[in-house]
Amino acid sequence: MKKIRSVFLITMLLGLPLLNFAQPLPSQNGNGSHVGQTPVGAPIDGGLSILLLLGAGYGVKKIYNLKKAEKE
Repeated sequence: MKKIRSVFLITMLLGLPLLNFAQPLPSQNGNGSHVGQTPVGAPIDGGLSILLLLGAGYGVKKIYNLKKAEKE
């Protein structure tokens, strides 16, 4: 019983702060459209390109190491 209580307490202490990251709901005017500026999408192209290049480089390195190990 004490183990269950401690696991529950640790889970609550680690999980409850995650609720603080919620974003507030956007305010709306009478016809349902959002008040203020239009939302802008996040620019994912730069980060995505970097991740793809790093993944390709890692794959090439793994293949190089495999072929080098086969020769020995």
